[in-house]
Amino acid sequence: MNLRNNALKTLRETSRTFYIPISRLPGDLQDAVASAYLCMRAIDEVEDHPDLDNFTKGKILRQMSLNLQAAVEMSRIEDFSVGLVPYSHCLPDVSLRLGQWAMLAPPTIAPRVWDATASMADRMAYWAENNWTIRTKAHLDQYTFSVAGAVGLLLSDLWAWYDGTQTNRQYAIGFGRGLQAVNIVRNHREDLRRGVNFIPQGWKIEDVHQYARDNLKLADLYTQSLGPGPALDFCKIPLALAHGTLEVMALGKEKLSRSDVMALVQQVTR
Repeated sequence: MNLRNNALKTLRETSRTFYIPISRLPGDLQDAVASAYLCMRAIDEVEDHPDLDNFTKGKILRQMSLNLQAAVEMSRIEDFSVGLVPYSHCLPDVSLRLGQWAMLAPPTIAPRVWDATASMADRMAYWAENNWTIRTKAHLDQYTFSVAGAVGLLLSDLWAWYDGTQTNRQYAIGFGRGLQAVNIVRNHREDLRRGVNFIPQGWKIEDVHQYARDNLKLADLYTQSLGPGPALDFCKIPLALAHGTLEVMALGKEKLSRSDVMALVQQVTR
């Protein structure tokens, strides 16, 4: 219970988008999804760290991957920090607590969460070492799968594990890609300031808007295919926020306001 409470507290502090749908999930499924989200947030904070060079980011991410690959049911929380002590002074709290998030997952699904996070850490290391060079749509597809499309596949596995819910896995990839593409549009200026550009050569920001819309169509199909239950309750909230964010950015706003977010959440959870 302490692990769950700590996880929900950290979720509330790190993500207004995902805290609400995760907090609404039932017991074991809540633990599994919270574990997955926070494990991935732990590695994401390394990828996005403003003060680490790309070589060091790659080194840390690959070590985190190896620690997750070595995990077993009897692992201790500190086992997930092997090789990371030299970086403890600069890594954020959510990254240093990877072991807590990893051990939150119920034992019957934990290996899938660890595998997904380890694979993503390796992919993030590749992109960091190559300075996130996106020249073509294929590169953009590769990157958005690496950090988000694969999350859609993991979510599908979590729904199936919990209550047998079956989903279209192409739509699942689109669900993850669509949310990530919206993030790319929203963070474009900030990314440029740190020397990273996720927009393929020859594209304008409007082209990335269209890329996001195309993938959100798959995300809509993914969500529409879900019957009543926790999977649908979870997916419809970030999807509504993604659509809303894209709409306000097309009008020139930077992001949804807090009141916009709450109104959208209330609308889809009635």
